[in-house]
Amino acid sequence: MFSKDIGIDLGTANVIIHVKGKGIVLNEPSVVAIDKNTGKVLAVGEEARQMVGRTPGNISAIRPLKDGVIADFDITEAMLKHFINKLDVKGFLSKPRILICCPTNITSVEQKAIREAAEKAGGKKVFLEEEPKVAAIGAGMDIFQPSGNMVVDIGGGTTDIAVLSMGDIVTSESIKIAGDVFDNDILQYIKKEYKLLIGERTSEAIKMTIGTVARGGRNDSMDIRGRDMVTGLPRTIEIHSDEIEQALRESVSMIVQSAKNVLEKTPPELSADIIDRGVIITGGGALLHGMDQLLVSELKVPVFVAENPIDCVAIGTGIMLDNIDRAVGSSK
Repeated sequence: MFSKDIGIDLGTANVIIHVKGKGIVLNEPSVVAIDKNTGKVLAVGEEARQMVGRTPGNISAIRPLKDGVIADFDITEAMLKHFINKLDVKGFLSKPRILICCPTNITSVEQKAIREAAEKAGGKKVFLEEEPKVAAIGAGMDIFQPSGNMVVDIGGGTTDIAVLSMGDIVTSESIKIAGDVFDNDILQYIKKEYKLLIGERTSEAIKMTIGTVARGGRNDSMDIRGRDMVTGLPRTIEIHSDEIEQALRESVSMIVQSAKNVLEKTPPELSADIIDRGVIITGGGALLHGMDQLLVSELKVPVFVAENPIDCVAIGTGIMLDNIDRAVGSSK
């Protein structure tokens, strides 16, 4: 009869939805396949992701979110509507309350777009919350105490780094370097070194299978297939972990630099807490081999990978939904 509160981690790579009382009920790629001629939505989520790079001319697989914000409003709305309808969380007479996470440095116009998309997709009241804060709660940090907690949330489109205390963000930085950029770095490296063209899905598979950011930290290799730029024919090559480390080095060093900037702006008392408690990494990027070791060596503080790094934001929305009237400041 009554609708349920839902929390949405509206990510550049994946949309993860948490329904109050049920936990995480949906985790699908943020991809929508549309027919260019009619504008009709053909597939959403995993089904649409299978089509990336493999569609005929009239079908286009679009990722409506870029760098953590809405790049295509109508398609984001259609995607949210599809996911919310799939969950069947609307009540007989009421609509669900929705808590959505967004990167820390987005503009008020971008915030308004996210809120409007959620309302049009069927939300009664929409709350917005900053991603690193929700990720920290989902990772099990008690951010409501007067002590410093630091979180590095490496997603698909953005990396959000924040120091939290007393339930709020003290210092933070958000950069548009994360999983998507890593995939592109690998793709460009192979194009330059081997004159081989590969697709997004192949570069993501390389990152997950043999990728590392720790120099000499891994000694794996894999065969990859692509199109030879010289002959135009399919070709297979073997690629090694140390090459991936080289391809990712520049982007990863920018994430490290941002973490250092946040620490430099942190009040000394909170810095002391971070030395005791360490830094927690969340998001899909936390699973990249060697990320924790690299941050330990660069930041000189303990670094831990959260238990379910990909689900931290969605888990955090669930915890915040339980205390929604107390915890969330920014509703309409």
